[in-house]
Amino acid sequence: MDYQQILYDVADGIATITLNRPETLNAWTMRLGAEVRHAAFRADRDETVRVIVVTGAGKGYCAGADMDMLQGLQRGHSVEAVGDDLRVEPDPSLPAVFRGEYSYPLGLTKPIIAAVNGVAAGLGVSYVLYYDLRFASDRARLGFLFPRRGLVAEHGSAWILPRLVGMANACDLLFSGRLVAAEEALAMGLVNRVVPHDSLLAHVREYARELATQCSPRSLRIMKRQLWTDQLGDLEASIRVADAEMVDSFGSEDFREGVASFVERRAPHFTGR
Repeated sequence: MDYQQILYDVADGIATITLNRPETLNAWTMRLGAEVRHAAFRADRDETVRVIVVTGAGKGYCAGADMDMLQGLQRGHSVEAVGDDLRVEPDPSLPAVFRGEYSYPLGLTKPIIAAVNGVAAGLGVSYVLYYDLRFASDRARLGFLFPRRGLVAEHGSAWILPRLVGMANACDLLFSGRLVAAEEALAMGLVNRVVPHDSLLAHVREYARELATQCSPRSLRIMKRQLWTDQLGDLEASIRVADAEMVDSFGSEDFREGVASFVERRAPHFTGR
């Protein structure tokens, strides 16, 4: 697949998707979004991939929606069409909310990590709320600029943001539209870690490599589904599903390998089954 606005690479069990419009600080277009989505599903269905990393080329992660696109919408123009070559269908058995245009990362079977290398604003930050983890450069700044553009909290961010940072911080971030430095984002829980800028991608890849080599893909797949599905249910359902999945785990190849590798004091060789 030849992408126009992203780069795609697979190495050491890690698929890296790089937003590649550095001259615009990787401003979001419909084409860019479609390519990221296509690449994410491509990685999710690739048996050699165990973890997905998304980052930005150049100085920024994603400065938000492309201004030419926004001005076109203001004038009543339709958004650019996306070709059939980029269309991909999620698993139809998933809840509809896990198959949405922006919420689909919740339905992926593999961990997806944002490596926020610079400014992430507007759509550029609300989109990654649906990723499992967010690591940031110490130069990164993040902000929900919507009220400063006459817009509102988009794509379910008013639901997911309070779950990550708490209601008080969510109100602050959404109402003010201010950019926050990486350390403040860390204190709020908006990002998981802050890393020196020049070592960000190496740090994220090392973390991803640990997941890829030391953790059962089957366990990660099931736990990811538990974590996100349980946000839509109650404790009783969570316990019931967890108990059933634990029993199933006892019969899995990965459980046998996990025990054997520990007893034999060697690196595990998980198959995901």
